[in-house]
Amino acid sequence: MIPITAVDVRDSEPHVLAVLRSGILAQGPMVERFEAAVAEMAGTRHAVAVANGTVALAAALQALGLGPGDEVVTSPFTFVATLNAILGTGATARFADIREDDFCVDPDAMAAAIGPNTAALLPVHLYGQSADMGKIEAVADEHGLHLVEDASQAHGATFQGRPVGDFGTGCFSFYATKNVTSAEGGAITTDDDALAEHLRLLRNQGMRQRYRYELAGYNYRLTDLHAAVAIPQLERLPRLVAQRKENAARLSAGLAELPGLRVPRELPGRSHVWHQYTVLVTNDAPVTRDELAARLAELGVGSGVYYPRVVFDHPCYREHPNVIAAEVPVAARVARQCLSIPVHTALSHADVDTVIAAVREVFAA
Repeated sequence: MIPITAVDVRDSEPHVLAVLRSGILAQGPMVERFEAAVAEMAGTRHAVAVANGTVALAAALQALGLGPGDEVVTSPFTFVATLNAILGTGATARFADIREDDFCVDPDAMAAAIGPNTAALLPVHLYGQSADMGKIEAVADEHGLHLVEDASQAHGATFQGRPVGDFGTGCFSFYATKNVTSAEGGAITTDDDALAEHLRLLRNQGMRQRYRYELAGYNYRLTDLHAAVAIPQLERLPRLVAQRKENAARLSAGLAELPGLRVPRELPGRSHVWHQYTVLVTNDAPVTRDELAARLAELGVGSGVYYPRVVFDHPCYREHPNVIAAEVPVAARVARQCLSIPVHTALSHADVDTVIAAVREVFAA
């Protein structure tokens, strides 16, 4: 089976052993190295490491002062952490439809969703490609809103040459399946000195010095062990991205012009890092999305549906008082049609050709 994702962190072993031998297992010098590498990736003055990507989102919103009565406009087509982080502050989530060309929130729809209680915009850079940050940043500036980027899937992606995580308060995940992994981990990027200091206090129980508390905080810390896993990948991120770009290009060339299959593309002015290669199985395809996934499995090719529903269309959110559902026809259709196929760096050229051949075989049957 060619898996939908593969994890290889063997080059992290020397760093992990160094941490174990040092005896400093919690937040320490390796976390500082990790933060410096993340800040360089995002082009920001600060990166604040935290326990995971969900915590990154939650801490960013908390540090910006969001709470009950505030509203956040975000994408309905995202992993549930985006929504849960909003709800965790007591704020209310509103949704704006996406655009099919990048799977990201539509800036015009986002602007239309702004109301008197809107405090922040929270675009999601999905699958490794930036949202239209030029327009979204302009909307945030026009309305005086906080801008928080969910860049969990977009390590090293850029918009007009500018890294994601540098437009607002950037939130990254380093979960096991991400392009850069620490097994579990997260980071918040910012150029705001005061916000960075607030986040460092927030993650450490409100302490700057031991047992001297300056605010009510939490244990959001990242361990040195987790940081050690990610550092070598951050150092070779350009090479990892180049491999994914090459695999994506081969997939697109091999799957071009299949009736009923819409392949993704890197939009002008953006650098896609291909966390996922996501096709759409349209209504005129000879198979459904689920039929394609099942047949690919039989042929030895893994796949994944990210995501099968819009995020608010689950029983626990349908009656939630802080979840304001919206008509999002593009997102709803994409959720029915999307399928991600392997694009990761462990693929050989022969593996990519096998994936292409399997998809074409299913469509020809």
